[in-house]
Parts: sequence; C-alpha cells; structure tokens
Amino acid sequence: MTDLHLLTEAARRAGAIAMDFFQDADLRVRDKGDGAGPVTEADLAVDVFLREHLLNERPRHGWLSEETEDTARRQVTDSQFIVDPIDGTRAFIEGSKDWAISIGLAHERRITAAAVYMPARDRLYAAEAGQGATRDGEPITCADRTEIDGATVLGAKPNFVPERWKDGPPPIDRHFRSSLAYRLCLVAEGRFDAMITLRPTWEWDIAAGTLIASEAGARVTDRRHRALSFNSEDAMTDGIVAANPTLHAEITGRLA
Repeated sequence: MTDLHLLTEAARRAGAIAMDFFQDADLRVRDKGDGAGPVTEADLAVDVFLREHLLNERPRHGWLSEETEDTARRQVTDSQFIVDPIDGTRAFIEGSKDWAISIGLAHERRITAAAVYMPARDRLYAAEAGQGATRDGEPITCADRTEIDGATVLGAKPNFVPERWKDGPPPIDRHFRSSLAYRLCLVAEGRFDAMITLRPTWEWDIAAGTLIASEAGARVTDRRHRALSFNSEDAMTDGIVAANPTLHAEITGRLA
C-alpha cells in the first residue's frame, strides 16, 4: 500500500469514528488546561485508532499527535506521522461541519504525503510530494491574485492588529475557519486567496495542509518567509503564511 493510499484510507475510517460522536448531546468534553483548549471523547477515539492503524502498517515510523503524550522516540526516526485527530475541536463541539481529520507523513523534516478529510462534508483533500494536490480525486490549484488589498484572507482577528504590519493592516476581506488544516486546503483549491497565522503554530495543525497547499501551487512558509521544517523538538513553527508565490511575497514583505 502506498503512503498516500494508507493516509487517505485511514482518514476516511477515522472520519466514520468521529461521526459517531458528532452532534451528540451527551458528548463528553473537558478542558486540557494551560490554554490548550478542549478535548472530546471523539478526539481521543480517533487518536487511538489512527495511532494503532498507522503504526501497525509502518512500525518504524515516529508519531506526533495533539492527543498523544509526546516522547523523544520520534526524534530518532527517519519518518513520522504528524496527526491532528480532530482539527477544529471547537467547531466539532458546536456542531459546525468545519472540522477535519489531518494526517501528514514527514520524511527528513519535509511532508511527503498528506490527507485532510472533512467527514461532515465527506470531502477529501490529498497530496503526495511532486504529484499535485486533489479534492475528491480532482486536481486543485490555488488562486492567482497578486495584490493583498481586497484579497480574501483566512485568519483570526489578532493577525490584523496594526502592530503586526509595517504600515498598518491591509484592506482585506477577512474570513475564519476553526481548522487550520481546512484553511490551507481552502487556499489550495482557490476558494480564498491566502491564509495567515502569525502566532506560534503546532505542527499537527498544519503538516498535512502545508503539502496540499504547496502541491496546489501555493508558497507556504513561516511568517518570516522561512521554509517550514517538521519533526522539530518543540513541534512548533513561527506562524504560517500561504498564498500563490507573488501574493505570498507581498504579504510577508508587509508584515512587521
């Protein structure tokens, strides 16, 4: 089984597990504390399934997941699964459809295969390095807008406060989705011009979406225009910016 087939098949099976909990009035939720946000029994069930299934298929790979206690083992492996069992947990709790199963496979610090599945929408984004990106099996391409003024941009309000920009925030059409993986996929398919997150960002939120957006023609870097590297010790990046290369350069050039 190829890496991409493994990831897409696992994502669909994980989605079926998550849907058993979706919009359940008795869903068990707790706060993880320290500002880490909520976790549900669905997050944990999906995490258990993915960890057992994927590592059974690739036992020598490392594992990094939002819902699994991190260990040093992944640091000495050549390849790692980087997983967010439910990216957009708050949306899941609220009954919104904008949450995703996000699975990236890293090799030597680069993502080589990725699947982002939206179970409530039955929508599957996927990519393999050098092979392009797809939505439900059809090729996708990012938008070609070159100017940030008037662009449709996915990002939370704090990204657009004046101190974040050299000459103040640009006049954009701002939108928001809870799932960072979904935001990257929406840029990949050209429904939005760009996405921006200027705070430190967990690798599991963006690993899969980064490859999908990149394979769709987007430039994806941290907020300082530096290439992203995965399986780092702290599992974090210095924000993320995704857009076609011309628009990306304008955005990063205007950031403070």
